[in-house]
Amino acid sequence: MTKTLFALSAGIVLLGATAFAAGNHDYGHAVTQKGAVLSDADGTKVASFDILAAHAHRTGNVVTFHMTTNGMAGADVPNPIGEVGGSTVLSYVWPTSLDPSAVGFESGTGILALAATSHPDFDDTPLYDENNDGDPTNDGVIWHSHWVVLTPTEACGVGALAVRDIPEGETPQLPATWPGFPIFLDSPGFTPLFDGPEIAINVGFRSDVELAGVAYDGVTSALRVNANIHSPLLCVVDVFDVASGDLSLPGRIK
Repeated sequence: MTKTLFALSAGIVLLGATAFAAGNHDYGHAVTQKGAVLSDADGTKVASFDILAAHAHRTGNVVTFHMTTNGMAGADVPNPIGEVGGSTVLSYVWPTSLDPSAVGFESGTGILALAATSHPDFDDTPLYDENNDGDPTNDGVIWHSHWVVLTPTEACGVGALAVRDIPEGETPQLPATWPGFPIFLDSPGFTPLFDGPEIAINVGFRSDVELAGVAYDGVTSALRVNANIHSPLLCVVDVFDVASGDLSLPGRIK
């Protein structure tokens, strides 16, 4: 990965719902938290995707997923290419041990992960107008949240993951806020909050979801839309950092 993948734009980062916020200070940054998954700084990585810590804590049925980076979180976004096929998605990801049914997907279908993403070439949050301009279809570059179900997908490369596809003719259980893409992707509308090196997302769950003891990790990565917009639609093509180093999900929600 090179920095040519990114367009550093403070104006974009500060725009709309993902403006830098102090609202995630109730528990402090992830790197200060007991039980956080810690990772050493690495000067060879792009600082905004170099993970120092990932953490998750809960109050009732609301979980705060947060991550501390070695730079300004959210500062780097993809360069647009002008079309969906072949475009890049940048992401902060919290893989979990939750079954996908916890948020409305078909049970047992893969790894349920929370993600904050930016991708200027398409918009996959049709219910939300992140930049408040009256058009809900032009906000993809603004950091926003998704639930995704990840599965090993050899078509993306040896040992690679992809967002699970929905083959034509299949009708799996999907969340009410599924955006209509033929993949296991949900657009729940939880706003990513940025505070210097920190990104945090407050996530609400149904009251019947057991959250104590749920395992998690932290990942920063790039995904790419298939050039033909065909199966597999969205592959993980570059993992920048993994908080645990081995995706072992050592963190636990208390």
